[in-house]
Amino acid sequence: MRLLVKVARMYHERGMRQPEIAAHLNMSQPRVSRLLKEAVHRGVVRTVVVSPEGVHAELEDALVERYGLRDAVVVEVEGAGLDVTPALAAATAIYLDATLRGGDVIGVSSWSATLLESVKVMRAKTPSAAEQVVQMLGGSGSPEVQLHATRLTSRLAELTGAQPVFAPSAALVGSRELRELLSREPAIAEVMQAWSRLTLAILGIGTLEPSPLLRRSGNAITPADQRHLEELGAVGDVCARYFDKDGNPVDAPFNNRIIGIEPNQLRAVERRIGVAGGLNKVTAIRGAVRGGWINILITDAEVARDLLAD
Repeated sequence: MRLLVKVARMYHERGMRQPEIAAHLNMSQPRVSRLLKEAVHRGVVRTVVVSPEGVHAELEDALVERYGLRDAVVVEVEGAGLDVTPALAAATAIYLDATLRGGDVIGVSSWSATLLESVKVMRAKTPSAAEQVVQMLGGSGSPEVQLHATRLTSRLAELTGAQPVFAPSAALVGSRELRELLSREPAIAEVMQAWSRLTLAILGIGTLEPSPLLRRSGNAITPADQRHLEELGAVGDVCARYFDKDGNPVDAPFNNRIIGIEPNQLRAVERRIGVAGGLNKVTAIRGAVRGGWINILITDAEVARDLLAD
């Protein structure tokens, strides 16, 4: 035990390298290595990780364990009631920079202001980090707002060295028959086929109240549909697919008019990153993680604490 302590102190406190310790104590380097491992095993050496201010590793680990997530990123937002979008956008850009791997087929939801901000601050990947960036929801709408949605897909493709695949249709069309006709158009058939090849999905999480961006786009649901969704118990959506507080899909009256990825296709994607924050979205975020709509969550600390307090 005395030798364990001596070797451990020389290595961890005095910063001596293993060959130096071996020479000083007249023993082999493999024996020094074995003694250091035994010091950890016996509790002589204990590793303590101290998170810097603003890093919430404990909250992240707790979210992963509580909801069975693959990963979680929790960001600090300074000041109560402030816009969480810049912090979430920066965290998303950093996360993608660290985790994108070559050959990914990335799906992206078109109508997310946070994702739009993310690509503005994201660095270009060299070499190429993806094969394709695919819209998972119809991208057409009012010309002013459609430009933003198109820019999101094209800019993310540019940053990752991928080919963009656009969905040249409104997210919500007038009838089921029109959706069936449009799905046979070559350009739309191409994007629908690409949904089955996705390896990564980047998703906004919406509430029952359409976001300002979605409302301006002309793709928002009508007040009548919104009231119907409330009656069905809907609390939020991912790619216009609505779910209740437990994450169960809701049989919305317009489901057969959506040009967007199907729920079973989305859940088959290996990594599904949900980016959302703000206490007004807690119920929707909770439903999304409970229902497996996402398996990676990027959110703010206040929301994380609320999710864990439930």
